[in-house]
Amino acid sequence: MSCKQASGYKINQRHAFSLVELIVVMVILGMLAGLVAVRTRGYLISSKQNAAKTEIANIVKAVETFYADQSRYPTTDEGINILLAPTDSWPDGFLNKAPLDPWKNPYEYVSPGSSEPYEIICLGADGREGGEGENLDFTSESLGGEDGRQ
Repeated sequence: MSCKQASGYKINQRHAFSLVELIVVMVILGMLAGLVAVRTRGYLISSKQNAAKTEIANIVKAVETFYADQSRYPTTDEGINILLAPTDSWPDGFLNKAPLDPWKNPYEYVSPGSSEPYEIICLGADGREGGEGENLDFTSESLGGEDGRQ
């Protein structure tokens, strides 16, 4: 072999990534994906809670319309379902369909409420009384009284 041929080759030539470099990149991508998932979950929870508040406000409006039409509030036994029934002045009923909260649970109706003539209750993600975070309960009274708004 001549000197010319030996000097023409590069000994440290790299054509691929090492296993360590690939693992480091995978760890970084995993951390970024985890961060995005946590932030997205927070927005999802918040949007479901806002949807529940809006739906409670709509139910409150239907109950108040029922009161204006019938001169009484629905009883606890009648619940929200009476708002679906047609009347002489409201042939399509006060609500189009029985509302479910964003977690697919029915809203609860109690008459009388703790400080108002009635109370509409959403039990949150867990479907049970009490809770924090995504399990937080919302009521028409806690949202600002009879009109369901603050």
